Amino acid sequence: MFGKFRLFGALLSVPALLVMAACASVAPPAEVYSAPIGAAEARLAQETAMRPVEPQLRTRIALGRVSNATRYGRALLRPGERDPLADQVSDMLMARLVASDRFLIFERSDLDLLEAEQALTPSQESSLVGVDALVVGSVTEFGRRTEGQAGFLSSTMRQTVDATVEIRLVSVDSGLAFFSGQGVGSASNEAGEVAGFGSRAGYDASLNDRAIAAAVDDLVNTIVSEFNDRPWRSDILGADDGVLFFAGGPASGIAVGDRFKLERRGNTVRSRQSGLPITLPGETIAQVEVVGFFGDTPLSEGAIARVTSGTFPAESTWSQIDVMEMDQ
Repeated sequence: MFGKFRLFGALLSVPALLVMAACASVAPPAEVYSAPIGAAEARLAQETAMRPVEPQLRTRIALGRVSNATRYGRALLRPGERDPLADQVSDMLMARLVASDRFLIFERSDLDLLEAEQALTPSQESSLVGVDALVVGSVTEFGRRTEGQAGFLSSTMRQTVDATVEIRLVSVDSGLAFFSGQGVGSASNEAGEVAGFGSRAGYDASLNDRAIAAAVDDLVNTIVSEFNDRPWRSDILGADDGVLFFAGGPASGIAVGDRFKLERRGNTVRSRQSGLPITLPGETIAQVEVVGFFGDTPLSEGAIARVTSGTFPAESTWSQIDVMEMDQ
């Protein structure tokens, strides 16, 4: 009789183990509930989609060096060998900046090119127009951690990769870093098992790529936000027969009929508190309208504009005048 009870208990333990194994599986993501759209909301969405898109002027920037400031993978590199982590971040950053459609990007190998950029002036015979800012950065954090819990019949394991990428925006004119920002990204997976049922967590190399991609995406959003808060500007390249020539063209988002203002820069003074140079507010002296373009590449193109109001600037003042987008 006791043998029958032991057999009955053993049979009961099988479905119990199956229930426990089912509990170890990771639950599927919950469905997101979307409320039905009413007539007013649908009409507003349609009007927004039909509204003309404000043209976006593209800023000229150069992507400089991106280094690996962490210890990850550096011990395995031979002298003179390129760091694959730094190259990966640089390639991702270039791709995301191009995809933002906010910049004209020129690649630079290192900071030594800053001197070459500073030497590019309108008076020089060169097909390359100097950029507005140089982007340099580094991977400052990259690491993996594994966390888990083990019980009598169950265990869970979670792998997480964290990455941080930081950049500086350097003014080509002064060599001063006028902005710094960082992007943070994280990626993780989780697995668990109960009494031998469930999934086992092995090393997931894709977590590295996903964490870096998330950090770069976060960083590009910061860069775009910074330049959206700064007015677009360009330089006067020359003048002839009552029209001005300035750097920028269709590749920069400029179209015939666009209007810009000519602003004389304010004096630059040095702050006694910080010791840094500060430029005082400028003065608008004229407005111009684009009537045509010249040049056949994004590096050499320029705009032809006529003055519609204000004073035509004298050649001696060109170096102190910026062509700027009109206030919205």
